[in-house]
Amino acid sequence: MLVTSKHLLAKARRKKYAIPAFNINNLEILKAVMSAGEKMKSPIIIQTSEGAIEYAGMDYLIAMIRVASKGKIPVVMHLDHGKDLKIIFQAIQSGYTSVMIDASAFDYKKNVTLTKKVIAKAHPRGVSVEAEIGALAGIEDLVSVEARDAKLTDPDDAKLFVKDTGCDSLAVAIGTSHGAFKFKGKTHLDIERLKEIAKRVSVPIVLHGASGVREDIKKIAEQHGAKLGKARGVLDTDISKVIQHGVAKINIDTDLRIAFTAGIREAIDDMPTIIDPRKLLEGPMLLMREVAMQKMKLFKSAGKA
Repeated sequence: MLVTSKHLLAKARRKKYAIPAFNINNLEILKAVMSAGEKMKSPIIIQTSEGAIEYAGMDYLIAMIRVASKGKIPVVMHLDHGKDLKIIFQAIQSGYTSVMIDASAFDYKKNVTLTKKVIAKAHPRGVSVEAEIGALAGIEDLVSVEARDAKLTDPDDAKLFVKDTGCDSLAVAIGTSHGAFKFKGKTHLDIERLKEIAKRVSVPIVLHGASGVREDIKKIAEQHGAKLGKARGVLDTDISKVIQHGVAKINIDTDLRIAFTAGIREAIDDMPTIIDPRKLLEGPMLLMREVAMQKMKLFKSAGKA
């Protein structure tokens, strides 16, 4: 069933678990993560980026998510990293139950102004709004921030921003980054910074760029020709820590991409005579499902539907 994210995330923060937010681009990814949610009895956030909308079309994505959400588990249809107000407003009018306005690249005043503009459109329709302060490094779809331009979230700014905007959830920067190459050397999430943000901010906190880049799945991909080199993600132990300090929504994209491409590469190598794409996609879907189920266990959202 389709729901908004506001109360779902508030409960998750209060009960100290996080709801997985999976980026989808096509039917196979959607079916894999929904199957995982139903199996684990976990609430789930299905999100589409502006890049996914450019690739598949908003109407196609909405239709698929509406069909997928007819089961018993709560499903949020969320616009991830909305930067184009036209697309954000279209999503609000077209049935998304949650949207993100990402104006984090602008100065504080403009970020507040744009966020309030989106909230003014969204809240009367019962649509939840996620906003961001601070900036993550890395590349994901149409989001690209150079490391030198990344900025960790200031706890006092976060407090003021939530007060000034009235956003329903807040994405923060504490050291994660988009993409598969998140860290050089030791992982470095600023848990102490997160603790200070959580003391000042009562709304649910969102963590972007949180994929783990599992070594076992990376190995499958590399055995079949991928060149992922020093790709590294966020440690599971750090994910468990952030959930204890206010993080109630955790975004996962890269882990699904690696699982999908690892499965495709393996299937093509193992089944050279098969030309039926449905057969070739069975393995990738199972691998993505397994990844999604593991996230639900890690986030402690399993059984919370």
